[in-house]
Amino acid sequence: MKKTKPDTLSFIPFPSAHGEAIKPHDAYARLARRMVITSLFISLAPLLLVLAITLNRYDSTTREKIYNNLSAVVEHNRAEIDAFLKEKTSNLQSLILFSPPEVLQEPGVMESHLRRLRRVYGPVFEDIGLVSATTGILTSYAGPFRLGAADYSQAEWYLEFLQSNQTHAVSDVFLGLRGMPHFIIMVKAIDNNGKPWILRATIDFESFNTIVRNLRIGERGFVTILNRQGELQTRPLQDISPHTEVYQKLLNSPSGDALIFHQAKDKNGHNQIYVAGFLKNGEWMLISQQPESDAFSDLIRTRKMGIFLFMGCTLVIAFLATRFSRQLVHALQRKEAEKQMMNRQVIETGKLASIGELASGIAHEINNPVAIMVEEAGWIDDLLAEENPDQIKNMDEFRTSLNQIRTQGQRCKEITRKLLTFARKSESSNEALLINDMIREVLPLCEPRARYAQVSIETRLAPDLHRVMASRTEVQQVILNLANNAIDAMENEGGSLSFETVNHDDFLEILITDTGPGIPEANLKRIFDPFFTTKPVGKGTGLGLSICYGIIATMGGKLEVESMMGAGTTFRILLPAIREINVDEENSFHES
Repeated sequence: MKKTKPDTLSFIPFPSAHGEAIKPHDAYARLARRMVITSLFISLAPLLLVLAITLNRYDSTTREKIYNNLSAVVEHNRAEIDAFLKEKTSNLQSLILFSPPEVLQEPGVMESHLRRLRRVYGPVFEDIGLVSATTGILTSYAGPFRLGAADYSQAEWYLEFLQSNQTHAVSDVFLGLRGMPHFIIMVKAIDNNGKPWILRATIDFESFNTIVRNLRIGERGFVTILNRQGELQTRPLQDISPHTEVYQKLLNSPSGDALIFHQAKDKNGHNQIYVAGFLKNGEWMLISQQPESDAFSDLIRTRKMGIFLFMGCTLVIAFLATRFSRQLVHALQRKEAEKQMMNRQVIETGKLASIGELASGIAHEINNPVAIMVEEAGWIDDLLAEENPDQIKNMDEFRTSLNQIRTQGQRCKEITRKLLTFARKSESSNEALLINDMIREVLPLCEPRARYAQVSIETRLAPDLHRVMASRTEVQQVILNLANNAIDAMENEGGSLSFETVNHDDFLEILITDTGPGIPEANLKRIFDPFFTTKPVGKGTGLGLSICYGIIATMGGKLEVESMMGAGTTFRILLPAIREINVDEENSFHES
């Protein structure tokens, strides 16, 4: 058999503010959505505001820090290249100071100086040579190339250096006689005869280019050098177009020591940060180029982290808001259903009270004619007793009919008395009750319906049954309701209804069993729900079992049901027992 206990309350529609009935699902779903949206707004608005302010402050601080760092790196790189050029110029100035032009023209002297420079500074100095400032002819040379008496009188670097008032200079990168990119450092000198000379040294392009290439900016940034005409003086790490607008804009900036910052898109559409500074007295420009995504990688990661954090918080808050809103709405839904159930119970209780008053009135009205009938039957019997029996035909039949009238009249009086007892208004005051007596009092009220439904009633009442502290009318109401339900279930095919009481140590058990069709398993879970009924419309309110369950629970007991389809149903009532009291205690209890 299946056993069940009352499940959660069923929910019913309730009226809206406009008077129309709203389905619980729609109304409460709308309420839940509003609560979730409100909770999300209240929770996320401050979080979003704080996150926006924090990221904005972090953005401005980080950008300032990055620009300062870029400025320091580029300034350091510019200083390093300037120092390199100045150092090599100083090397030539020292050489010409200790070895005048006439000494440098002696055999082996120039080679000796080149070997010493390479020994100290590595392969940076590719060759050195002494050029006449009047004819432009190379008179002395040391290096790997066979330049002989090369004529530089028409060379661009030679002419520019003669026309300048500088004592030393650095040329742009050019191919020259050797057909390879290189640049030279030049120093002016005067021999003992007052004849002007130029000591020139070729700087190894690859060594200089390596120095510039090693000046990295971030992970993807690089450094390159351009002259004023936009010609590359080094080989950059990436392919660039010096004649584009951004480079020309940088090259057209006024000379000075200040660094120039610029942001623009490259030919691929990627945002780049350019930091530029002039070298070599404004003739060269050192340009640092770095992708914005590389420069601001930490800032971008922080932004993403902030967004992920906000999304995570949003998901958590949304989950909690949805969960708690549903729980709260569910609680409100239950309270609303309980409120409406109580309202209906009040209405049904009023109806039952009216029925009880009506039944009480009817019982009083029936009692009077029944009493007259019984008295008249007795009076007729007295009159017959004074007559001669031999003179009255059918005297025995008269006496038999009068006895039947008295018997049935007493029966009617007993039925109306019990009906009055059951319908009498009571404040549900508790008293020590014998359940067996309660069952015996209720049975006569069930017998007429049972006979009509062809249901036989059996009782197996335990002797010396414990007493229980309960309300008489409420116990009668529970037993009568369960009995009537059982009879209704068997009215089509008949059956048997049994009442059984069992004693236990500290409680007693009441079993009301029928042999009806049983209760489907799907209905067992809802059998105690208010307003749940399987009876046709007009034959049941669905409150009977719910009220019975509430009454038994108020007494501190339990109401359970076991049923199997085709085998019948058993309702089990468990009530706490009270200690036995003697007759004097009972009488004083009733008097009080």
